[in-house]
Amino acid sequence: MSIDTKKAANPGPLGLLGFGMTTVLLNLHNADIIELSIVILAMGFAVGGIAQIIAGITELQLGNTFGGTAFTAYGLFWWSLCVIWISPFDNMNPGDGVSMGFYLLLWGIFTFFMFLGTLAHNRASQTVFLSLAILFFLLALGHFFESHIIKIIAGYVGIFCGLSAIYSAMGQIVNGELGKKLFPL
Repeated sequence: MSIDTKKAANPGPLGLLGFGMTTVLLNLHNADIIELSIVILAMGFAVGGIAQIIAGITELQLGNTFGGTAFTAYGLFWWSLCVIWISPFDNMNPGDGVSMGFYLLLWGIFTFFMFLGTLAHNRASQTVFLSLAILFFLLALGHFFESHIIKIIAGYVGIFCGLSAIYSAMGQIVNGELGKKLFPL
Protein backbone atom coordinates (compact mmCIF):
# COMPACT_ATOMS: atom_id res chain seq x y z
CA MET A 1 0.00 0.00 0.00
CA SER A 2 1.44 3.39 -0.92
CA ILE A 3 1.61 6.26 1.52
CA ASP A 4 -1.00 8.19 -0.48
CA THR A 5 -3.65 5.51 0.07
CA LYS A 6 -3.01 5.01 3.80
CA LYS A 7 -5.37 6.53 6.30
CA ALA A 8 -3.71 9.51 7.98
CA ALA A 9 -3.14 9.13 11.70
CA ASN A 10 -4.76 11.57 14.10
CA PRO A 11 -2.02 13.79 15.61
CA GLY A 12 -4.49 15.26 18.13
CA PRO A 13 -3.86 12.79 20.96
CA LEU A 14 -0.10 13.39 20.79
CA GLY A 15 -0.64 17.13 21.07
CA LEU A 16 -3.18 16.75 23.85
CA LEU A 17 -0.88 14.45 25.82
CA GLY A 18 2.05 16.83 25.34
CA PHE A 19 -0.12 19.68 26.56
CA GLY A 20 -1.95 17.79 29.30
CA MET A 21 0.96 16.03 31.00
CA THR A 22 3.11 19.16 30.99
CA THR A 23 0.23 21.31 32.23
CA VAL A 24 -0.45 18.95 35.13
CA LEU A 25 3.23 18.89 36.10
CA LEU A 26 3.66 22.68 35.99
CA ASN A 27 0.45 23.27 37.90
CA LEU A 28 1.47 20.86 40.64
CA HIS A 29 4.17 23.50 41.15
CA ASN A 30 1.71 26.41 40.87
CA ALA A 31 -0.49 24.72 43.51
CA ASP A 32 2.57 24.47 45.82
CA ILE A 33 2.64 20.66 45.68
CA ILE A 34 6.10 20.33 44.06
CA GLU A 35 9.06 22.63 43.51
CA LEU A 36 9.93 24.19 40.16
CA SER A 37 12.81 22.03 38.93
CA ILE A 38 14.58 20.67 35.89
CA VAL A 39 11.85 18.01 35.77
CA ILE A 40 9.26 20.64 34.78
CA LEU A 41 11.69 22.45 32.48
CA ALA A 42 12.61 19.25 30.61
CA MET A 43 8.96 18.17 30.33
CA GLY A 44 8.06 21.65 29.06
CA PHE A 45 10.76 21.68 26.42
CA ALA A 46 10.39 18.09 25.17
CA VAL A 47 6.79 17.01 25.71
CA GLY A 48 5.02 20.36 26.01
CA GLY A 49 7.15 21.90 23.26
CA ILE A 50 8.41 19.38 20.74
CA ALA A 51 5.47 16.94 20.89
CA GLN A 52 2.92 19.72 20.44
CA ILE A 53 4.86 21.38 17.64
CA ILE A 54 5.07 18.06 15.78
CA ALA A 55 1.33 17.51 16.31
CA GLY A 56 0.58 21.06 15.21
CA ILE A 57 2.59 20.87 12.01
CA THR A 58 0.97 17.53 11.21
CA GLU A 59 -2.49 19.01 11.82
CA LEU A 60 -1.66 21.86 9.42
CA GLN A 61 -0.52 19.35 6.79
CA LEU A 62 -3.87 17.57 7.19
CA GLY A 63 -5.72 20.86 6.66
CA ASN A 64 -6.80 21.38 10.28
CA THR A 65 -6.18 25.08 10.91
CA PHE A 66 -7.59 25.01 14.45
CA GLY A 67 -5.55 22.01 15.64
CA GLY A 68 -2.45 23.20 13.82
CA THR A 69 -2.66 26.67 15.29
CA ALA A 70 -3.43 25.44 18.81
CA PHE A 71 -0.74 22.77 19.08
CA THR A 72 1.98 24.78 17.36
CA ALA A 73 1.23 27.93 19.39
CA TYR A 74 1.09 26.12 22.73
CA GLY A 75 4.23 24.14 21.89
CA LEU A 76 5.99 27.43 21.26
CA PHE A 77 4.47 28.78 24.49
CA TRP A 78 6.30 26.03 26.36
CA TRP A 79 9.57 26.83 24.62
CA SER A 80 9.20 30.54 25.39
CA LEU A 81 8.37 29.77 29.03
CA CYS A 82 11.48 27.56 29.28
CA VAL A 83 13.61 30.40 27.89
CA ILE A 84 12.06 32.79 30.44
CA TRP A 85 12.90 30.37 33.27
CA ILE A 86 16.51 29.72 32.25
CA SER A 87 17.10 33.36 31.20
CA PRO A 88 20.06 32.53 28.92
CA PHE A 89 20.79 36.13 27.90
CA ASP A 90 23.20 37.81 30.33
CA ASN A 91 22.44 41.33 29.13
CA MET A 92 18.65 40.93 29.27
CA ASN A 93 16.39 41.95 32.15
CA PRO A 94 14.86 38.69 33.49
CA GLY A 95 11.42 40.30 33.71
CA ASP A 96 9.12 41.05 36.60
CA GLY A 97 5.60 40.27 37.76
CA VAL A 98 4.01 42.91 35.54
CA SER A 99 5.75 41.74 32.35
CA MET A 100 4.91 38.12 33.22
CA GLY A 101 1.32 39.20 33.88
CA PHE A 102 1.05 40.71 30.40
CA TYR A 103 2.67 37.61 28.87
CA LEU A 104 0.05 35.40 30.53
CA LEU A 105 -2.78 37.85 29.76
CA LEU A 106 -1.96 37.70 26.04
CA TRP A 107 -2.02 33.90 26.18
CA GLY A 108 -5.35 34.10 28.00
CA ILE A 109 -6.84 36.32 25.30
CA PHE A 110 -5.57 34.00 22.57
CA THR A 111 -6.95 31.00 24.45
CA PHE A 112 -10.35 32.62 24.96
CA PHE A 113 -10.70 33.11 21.20
CA MET A 114 -9.56 29.52 20.63
CA PHE A 115 -12.23 28.47 23.15
CA LEU A 116 -14.82 30.23 20.99
CA GLY A 117 -13.63 28.04 18.11
CA THR A 118 -14.29 24.93 20.21
CA LEU A 119 -17.99 25.74 20.33
CA ALA A 120 -18.09 23.77 17.05
CA HIS A 121 -16.16 20.89 18.71
CA ASN A 122 -16.88 18.31 21.39
CA ARG A 123 -17.40 19.02 25.10
CA ALA A 124 -13.96 17.66 25.99
CA SER A 125 -12.27 20.29 23.78
CA GLN A 126 -14.50 23.01 25.20
CA THR A 127 -13.54 21.98 28.73
CA VAL A 128 -9.82 22.02 27.95
CA PHE A 129 -9.87 25.46 26.32
CA LEU A 130 -12.23 27.15 28.79
CA SER A 131 -10.27 25.90 31.80
CA LEU A 132 -7.01 26.94 30.07
CA ALA A 133 -8.33 30.46 29.45
CA ILE A 134 -9.34 30.70 33.12
CA LEU A 135 -5.89 29.38 34.12
CA PHE A 136 -4.07 32.04 32.08
CA PHE A 137 -6.29 34.85 33.38
CA LEU A 138 -5.81 33.71 36.99
CA LEU A 139 -2.04 33.43 36.54
CA ALA A 140 -1.95 36.90 34.97
CA LEU A 141 -3.89 38.30 37.94
CA GLY A 142 -1.61 36.45 40.34
CA HIS A 143 1.42 38.10 38.74
CA PHE A 144 -0.14 41.56 38.44
CA PHE A 145 -1.18 41.58 42.10
CA GLU A 146 1.73 39.45 43.36
CA SER A 147 -0.85 37.15 44.94
CA HIS A 148 0.37 33.73 45.98
CA ILE A 149 -3.16 32.55 46.77
CA ILE A 150 -4.41 33.39 43.26
CA LYS A 151 -1.48 31.44 41.81
CA ILE A 152 -2.34 28.45 44.03
CA ILE A 153 -5.99 28.58 42.89
CA ALA A 154 -4.72 28.81 39.31
CA GLY A 155 -2.59 25.72 39.97
CA TYR A 156 -5.66 23.66 40.82
CA VAL A 157 -7.48 24.97 37.74
CA GLY A 158 -4.39 24.00 35.73
CA ILE A 159 -4.33 20.48 37.15
CA PHE A 160 -7.97 20.09 36.13
CA CYS A 161 -7.22 21.52 32.68
CA GLY A 162 -4.27 19.18 32.11
CA LEU A 163 -6.20 16.14 33.30
CA SER A 164 -9.08 17.04 30.98
CA ALA A 165 -6.63 17.17 28.05
CA ILE A 166 -5.21 13.78 29.02
CA TYR A 167 -8.75 12.38 29.23
CA SER A 168 -9.53 13.76 25.76
CA ALA A 169 -6.35 12.23 24.32
CA MET A 170 -6.95 8.85 25.91
CA GLY A 171 -10.59 8.93 24.84
CA GLN A 172 -9.62 9.55 21.23
CA ILE A 173 -7.03 6.76 21.29
CA VAL A 174 -9.14 4.16 23.09
CA ASN A 175 -12.34 5.00 21.18
CA GLY A 176 -10.45 4.85 17.89
CA GLU A 177 -8.74 1.57 18.69
CA LEU A 178 -11.90 -0.14 19.92
CA GLY A 179 -14.11 1.34 17.21
CA LYS A 180 -16.71 2.44 19.77
CA LYS A 181 -17.24 5.35 22.13
CA LEU A 182 -16.09 3.96 25.45
CA PHE A 183 -15.03 7.44 26.64
CA PRO A 184 -17.57 10.20 25.98
CA LEU A 185 -15.93 13.28 24.54
